[in-house]
Parts: sequence; C-alpha cells; structure tokens
Amino acid sequence: MIYTAIVLLPLAGALIAGFLGRVLGPRPSELITTGFMLIAAVLSWIVFWRVGFGHETAKVTLFRWITSGELDVSWAIRVDTLTAVMLVVVNTVSALVHVYSIGYMAEDDSRQRFFAYLSLFTFAMLALVTADNLLQMFFGWEGVGLASYLLIGFWYKKPEASAAAIKAFVVNRVGDFGFALGIFGLFFVCRSINLDAVFAAAGEIAKPDHPLHTIQFLDWAKADTLTVICLLLFMGAMGKSAQFLLHTWLPDAMEGPTPVSALIHAATMVTAGVFMVARLSPLFEYSPTALQVVTLVGAITAFFAATVGLVQNDIKRVIAYSTCSQLGYMFVACGVGAYGAGVFHLFTHAFFKALLFLGAGSVIHAMHHEQDMRKMGGLAPHIRFTYVMMLIGTLALTGVGIPHVAGFAGFHSKDAIIEAAYAAHTPSNYAFWLLVVAAFMTSFYSWRLIFMTFHQSPRWASQGDDHGHAAHAHDDHGHGHGHAHTPHESPLVMLIPLLVLAIGAVAAGFVFTGYFIGHDYKAFWAKALFEGEHNHILHAMHEVPTWVAWSATIAMTAGFGIAVLYYIVAPGLPAATARAFKPLYLFFLNKWYFDELYDAIFVRPAKAIGWGLWKGGDGATIDGIIDGTAASVQKVTGRVVKMQSGYVYHYAFAMLIGVALIITWFIAGGAAK
Repeated sequence: MIYTAIVLLPLAGALIAGFLGRVLGPRPSELITTGFMLIAAVLSWIVFWRVGFGHETAKVTLFRWITSGELDVSWAIRVDTLTAVMLVVVNTVSALVHVYSIGYMAEDDSRQRFFAYLSLFTFAMLALVTADNLLQMFFGWEGVGLASYLLIGFWYKKPEASAAAIKAFVVNRVGDFGFALGIFGLFFVCRSINLDAVFAAAGEIAKPDHPLHTIQFLDWAKADTLTVICLLLFMGAMGKSAQFLLHTWLPDAMEGPTPVSALIHAATMVTAGVFMVARLSPLFEYSPTALQVVTLVGAITAFFAATVGLVQNDIKRVIAYSTCSQLGYMFVACGVGAYGAGVFHLFTHAFFKALLFLGAGSVIHAMHHEQDMRKMGGLAPHIRFTYVMMLIGTLALTGVGIPHVAGFAGFHSKDAIIEAAYAAHTPSNYAFWLLVVAAFMTSFYSWRLIFMTFHQSPRWASQGDDHGHAAHAHDDHGHGHGHAHTPHESPLVMLIPLLVLAIGAVAAGFVFTGYFIGHDYKAFWAKALFEGEHNHILHAMHEVPTWVAWSATIAMTAGFGIAVLYYIVAPGLPAATARAFKPLYLFFLNKWYFDELYDAIFVRPAKAIGWGLWKGGDGATIDGIIDGTAASVQKVTGRVVKMQSGYVYHYAFAMLIGVALIITWFIAGGAAK
C-alpha cells in the first residue's frame, strides 16, 4: 500500500489541479498538490529506511498491462535499495520545489497549470524509477520528456521558452530512438523485457558459445550482441542526461521558471540516464566496450561543460553547465564499474544542486527577475540568508573537505569518483585527469558566481537613480517592470526549502558514505547493483596513492584562489584575459559552437526541405497532393451518392446482379479446372 501511495499521490495531485484547477482556484490547487507531494516524500524516507537498513525488498503488481504472444508485461512496482534512493531524491526535491513555487509563482495567473505539470513530471519519474520492466521504464522515460516540454515551455507566449521546449523535446527524441531500439534488441535475444528475465539471460548470452553472442552486420561485420544493445540503451541515457553531443537542450531549458530548473536539473530528468545505467548494470557488466564508451563520454562531458561554465554570465546557465559536468562524473563512475559511487554522487548532488538553483531563484526574485550576474554584485548585505544558503551549496559542489576525514556532501561523492577513475587505469588515466581539471574549473566558476553576485561593488546600483535603485528589471516573461527597486529577501515559503536542502548539502556525504561506498556497501545495496567477478573497483579506489586522494582538494583550492585573484583582488583581470585569449574565450562563450554546427547540419537543411516542398508553386506540391486527393474523393463520392436512390427495387436489382456475377465466377472457375 505504501509503495502504491508514493507513486500515485503525485498523479492524483496532477489530475485534481489539471482538471479541477479552474473550479478550485489557485490556492487550493497549490495546497493539494504540495500536500500530496509532502506525504509522498515522508513515505519515501520511511521506505528508504526499511529497504536500505532493514533490507526489505518488494515487488507489487498492480495490473496486467499487455499480453501479446511472448510479450507479457504487467505494471509492477519494483522496490530495492536503488529504487528507495531514487524515491527519496525525487520526492524530497519535488516536494520542496512545490513548497518553494508557492512563493516564486505567487504572481502568475496560471499557477494551477504549473502545479499540475510539476506533479505530472514527478509521477512520470516515479513510474520510471519503480519500473520492473523496460516498457514501463520507457513509459516513465517518455512521460518525463513530455512533462519537461510542458514545464520548459510553460510561458509559451515567450518565443525563447517555446523554442527551448521544442529543442529539449527533439534532442531527447534522438536518444530515445536508440533506447527504444535497445529494448527491441533485448526482447529479440531474451524473449522478454522484464528486468529479472533479462538479467538472467544476459549471463548466458555473454558466453562466447551462445548462438546469439554475436550479431552479423551485412556480410562482413560482426559485433558483440550485448555491446550493441548496451550502446543503444546508453544513447537514451546520453539524451536524457545531456551528455556530450546530445547536451544542447540543457542550457536552453533555463527558459522555464526557476523551480523547473531545480526539478529537472537536480534530481529528476537529468539523473534518469544515470539511474538507467545503474539499474541495467547486469547488462553493462558483460560489455567492457560499452563501459569504456560510458567512461569516455562521461569524462568528455565533465570537461566540456566545465569549460563553458567558466564564461557564462547568466546565473542559471552557470549552474546548468555545472549540472551537465557533474552528470559526466556520475557516468564515469558507472563506466569504471563504481555504480555505488555514481549513485552516491547522484544522491548528494540532488541536495546541493537543488539548493543552488532555488538559491539562484531567490537571487533572481531579489533582483526583480534579473539573471545577468554582470548586473548584480554587492547583494550579500541585502539577502543574507540566501547568501549563506548559496555559500553552503557552493562549498558542497566544489567539494570542500579534508581527505580521509570529512567534508561537505560533494566532497565525499565526487572525490570517490575521481579515485575510482584513477584506480580503473584507463589509457593514460585520461578520465582521472579530465575529472581533476574539471574539478579545478568547477571551483573557479562556482566562486566566480558567488563573487560576481554577492561581493564586488553593486552594479545594479550604478544603473539606477541616486538612491541606488535599479531603473529597469525584466520578469521571466520578458516584460519590463519599469519601477525602481532595491534587492529584498524572499518570503519564508521560499527560504524554508533552502534550509532543508542545506542540511542535506552539509550532512548527506559523511552520514551515508559508509553505506553507499564504504564498509556497509554490500549489505546496503544487496542485489540492487551488480558487479562482475572481475570488478574490484570498490576495493581499489580505497587504496589509491595519497596524492590521488588529495588531487581534487588541491584542484578545488587552486580554483578558489584564482577566482579570488580575478574577482576580488584584481577585478580587471577577467576582461584582460578575455582580450588576450579572445579566440578561446569566444569558443567557450559560444559553447564550442555546437548550436551553430547543428543548425548548419540539421536544422537549416530540414527547414529548407520543408519550405521547398511548401513553396513549390505557392504550396502547390503539398496543397496539390492534399487538395487534389480531396477533390478526387469528392467527385467519386458524388457519383456514388447518386446510386443511393431510396427505392427498394433498385437495391434488389443490384443484389440480383451481384449474385449472378458471383455464380458466373464460380461456374467459370469450375469449367476452367
């Protein structure tokens, strides 16, 4: 009962707010959806305690879904430690985002719709993480994509928001196509898509003498079956988790309201890919090649996103690229077989990244919806609570701590991944070095955000009147308020979620390290994660040299020091550096020109084809086909209608002719024989 309630409460809230919101009004819709989410969050922590520490597992079948030939799929809730961790992450962050949104969206006239979308998004994610078969997982996967489209484009009258929503939807379809092909492939070789059946069959298929061990491509190429399937499944993870090449939708998703950014980028949509790889570890463990690809893509993503984050000026985009980079860390962990470390970073990251996004929302609220850090500065005295919360989130993200002792949440999980990357002995240790450099850049751009926003001279004052008021501000819809203001602290309903998340950002690391990656690892995870007989990464990562254990801390400290130099000691250095390295600066500022590249390769040719078909004689090509077909059908039906005279003897005569023709056909056929 408790498992069913956790999954269905958000759905109930979404349906009530979505269909009855106009009748109930904004406030009841907010309270109902938020109340249901708070109950689901509390129940999730109870389940986490029962499963993680009481070693309780369950499988609850709700109903038989599809039965067709060998395909037999039921909707079932699979509860193990991995599910319990995701339930806590998803429902805790979602509940706090709901509470926060009551304050943040207070002036929006479409609040009912917003809260319905939030709850629908949460339900889809819960369907994904509790799935006991790949079809159910795909249902949640696509549901998350649909809900994210609705949330990113919530302010649909704003062209940038609509374009960002479409971009997220389309880019994710690329990855989802690979995911669907992977599911088809698994059904072909395993004759089932139920997780237990697939996991049982994977070990047999991995044996070299199994008839399905390899796949024949054309007449000259062969490939390992599980490798092909795992790479197709990983395509889905790349899209949903915004990995390198399929990452372009993530920064544009910032066009949605800030609570959406926290929900999508902290705990839910973008972590779905990491969860999927961890859940399917019994498949990936049998494909070293697929794991190498996961490691490579993750390491490149961590490095790439960090370079772009160095020069972003929109406060939300800096945090968005940080999310992209941290997801790369998680995939590196999974790629080297340290699934526990990857999920541990997913767990801790949810707290401090949601804290940073909601903290950024508080800053934006204080600045009357200004998001450009170049127009901020000196905010610490005006919004002290938000400043302290952002400071805690930054300390957790950058991984402040003392090796072998304790630190903030990110210190325990991120450093563990870096140690695992070194212990995995990838060629030239490329993953380890890319992650260390990314840690340095993460520290630099995180403290850059803090210094530009809360320290330095108030740049918002210089744009205003003699009393230090800013003259103009723009809301999330792009409309100017046109009135002076001074920065102000957010209401209590927005600050309480920050405090709760800050507790997680401080304590989640040292409290749970022993269970996720330490001495209680096996008892905690039980059979939720699978490790092959040659996977000894958990043991090896705890025995790395001392300099490796300190490498992330050294990188973090160096990044902090350079940020202090650039933005506190010598504020003129950033502009001078940008001028000295202008090509590199523009390369990073334009996000490695991926948007321009994809626009040239995919977007413009697709538009040209569409316009070409349309403009071929003022739409003659399309209209000619459609209108011509319609006209032909109209002519034929006009003649057929005339045959409907209404006289019974006409119909009897037609039937007599038909019977005569049928008899003639049979007689002629018999004579021919």
